[in-house]
Amino acid sequence: MRTSRRATLLAAAAMVIGVVGAPPAHAASTVSAQRLAAITADDSRTAGFYRDGNGAFIVNVTDAAAADAVRATGATPRLVTRSTRALNHIVAALDPGVPGTAWSVDIATNQVVVDVDTTVSAAGMDAIRAAVAKANGGARVERVAGKFAPTISGGDAIYGGQYRCSLGFNVRSGSTYYFLTAGHCTDAASEWFADSRHSTKLGDRTGTSFPGNDYGIVRYVAGYTNIEGTVGGQDITTAANAYVGESVRRRGSTTGIKSGTVTGLNATVHYSDGGTVKGMIRTNVCAEPGDSGGALYDGGIALGLTSGGSGNCQSGGTTFYQPVTEALSRYGVSVF
Repeated sequence: MRTSRRATLLAAAAMVIGVVGAPPAHAASTVSAQRLAAITADDSRTAGFYRDGNGAFIVNVTDAAAADAVRATGATPRLVTRSTRALNHIVAALDPGVPGTAWSVDIATNQVVVDVDTTVSAAGMDAIRAAVAKANGGARVERVAGKFAPTISGGDAIYGGQYRCSLGFNVRSGSTYYFLTAGHCTDAASEWFADSRHSTKLGDRTGTSFPGNDYGIVRYVAGYTNIEGTVGGQDITTAANAYVGESVRRRGSTTGIKSGTVTGLNATVHYSDGGTVKGMIRTNVCAEPGDSGGALYDGGIALGLTSGGSGNCQSGGTTFYQPVTEALSRYGVSVF
């Protein structure tokens, strides 16, 4: 089932009630994402925020009082029919768990988008269509090229066992240094090295979480000093949660630095070969095997760790990232 661009736009127009008021002309450029995140924390009366094509913040609300609070920040409120809680309930209640699918919240259209890869069988498609029909317009299906799989391979960058992955972010707790990468990488090996011959040891795994999440942490060996709080020359100074419409970059050991946009949040991904991860960031930034664990960032802000997706950097694809804030909180570490 392929959804045409026209059909998608018509569906979005049908579910959005309208824009409620407008901010002062100068205000949209100064309102902070952190402030909007606090406002949209009430998931029963709001439905997230995003940047539109002009760079202005748009905040989805479900009532006039919430619209007034948004307007006071200088952002533009948009009245919609489904709150974040309602959209998350669609995923929780209707997702049949078919391998090769991903369910995420598309804030811009106030829908759940169900990505379906090429491995899904006819019976699987029937189950998905039946589930989407129960959403009463709150969900749509999109086909993607290739199959959803963690982007792991044997090759170059950081090495564990027979696998190659990518270092995500260097982090620390006091004077102890670690790095974060994907959990499906740290699940595969406990020792990590800087070379394929395993002659230069970086460190040992001290934590891992996959499936469910997709993050792991490696403690640097004593005496290893070549540790910088950067990604490809970009100094990383803080971490935050991503938002839809955010311009981002990803750096990985296979494809280097690639850029794109955050297209969805709170994604549940059922990888074709097994393993389900939840709470992922959905993007249109390409990735390939070996890029797993690599950094997703916006300037000096750490956002996520590369988990997996479909497609490649020739034809494009849909990729998913573990929010880095969850891993930082879990292990009590910080970027620097």
